[in-house]
Amino acid sequence: MAVKKASEMFSKSLIEDAHKWGCMKQTGVSLRYMMEFGSTPTERNLLISAQFLHKELPIRVARRAIELETLPYGLSEKPAVLKVRDWYLESFRDMRAFPEIKDTNDEKEFTQMIKAVKVRHNNVVPMMALGVNQLKRGVAFYEKLEEIHQFLDRFYLSRIGIRMLIGQHVELHNPNPPLDIVGYIHTKMSPMEVARNASEDARSICFREYGSAPEINIYGDPSFTFPYVPTHLHLMVYELVKNSLRAVQERYVDSDRVAPPIRIIVADGIEDVTIKVSDEGGGIPRSGLPKIFTYLYSTARNPLEEELDLGTADVPVTMAGYGYGLPISRLYARYFGGDLQIISMEGYGTDAYLHLSRLGDSQEPLP
Repeated sequence: MAVKKASEMFSKSLIEDAHKWGCMKQTGVSLRYMMEFGSTPTERNLLISAQFLHKELPIRVARRAIELETLPYGLSEKPAVLKVRDWYLESFRDMRAFPEIKDTNDEKEFTQMIKAVKVRHNNVVPMMALGVNQLKRGVAFYEKLEEIHQFLDRFYLSRIGIRMLIGQHVELHNPNPPLDIVGYIHTKMSPMEVARNASEDARSICFREYGSAPEINIYGDPSFTFPYVPTHLHLMVYELVKNSLRAVQERYVDSDRVAPPIRIIVADGIEDVTIKVSDEGGGIPRSGLPKIFTYLYSTARNPLEEELDLGTADVPVTMAGYGYGLPISRLYARYFGGDLQIISMEGYGTDAYLHLSRLGDSQEPLP
């Protein structure tokens, strides 16, 4: 693949504009604000939302585009990373080229444009993973490259925010939203129900890969609900359950004993809703625990090396991926003021604690 510098593909004035916008202050919003503002999606509110995004999105996209130009250890020069940088610069160009939003027609056109931007960035995560993997092959002691990990945390956290803002605005145009749905937010989401669906999805993948799967038992109050983004929670629980299933399955694959079930406990506290995923999959050695939140740490084979092509960037669903599941899940938790912790007993199993802020009033973290 021919590598081109940004200066060869984009005008000098666009690059300068990106640097200018990348220095502007970002404005964070909270889950509660998105929910309250979106609960009455009148034409006026949609117009206000579009005007906010018209100013906010270029700032966020420009920051990432600039950072992609200045990564350490030659990461910026990797073909996959250059492709991602091009996507960000193209999106910045599209947003800046869009005129001031004055009426409903402008708002509708703007919504179509940002919808296309979101689609353009669908494969950013696997493409960046490929770029870092290209670097990993050439750099020893990858775990010590703290700068890369910090960059990826900032980069993916920002991406979660950009996609949430675009997706929320686009979804508010749904003329017949389901009951209790405000954009991406479910105002009465049942964590038990989401955990059950995510577990079933993870089990079906386990069945496909191993021919069998451990049982999953879920405990909690099935009538309990709180406002959250179901797609985010599904992604996090799916990832944790998938890891547990794989650990248990591989530990008991040659055993005469029945594989012990995975236990999911949903607790509703005053500040947090906490979901614990417990397994008896043998645990993680203490020396390995610091690595589980580093990118590209995975004990499984890497599907990227075999199946990802720079042209398509479609990633297959497998039981174990390219080592991004846990760090990205933690970012999803932190985006709305929660967190993810892993506690392990080597020789026994692992407990994952997923904390979700119940209050919904923490501002987005803005890297």
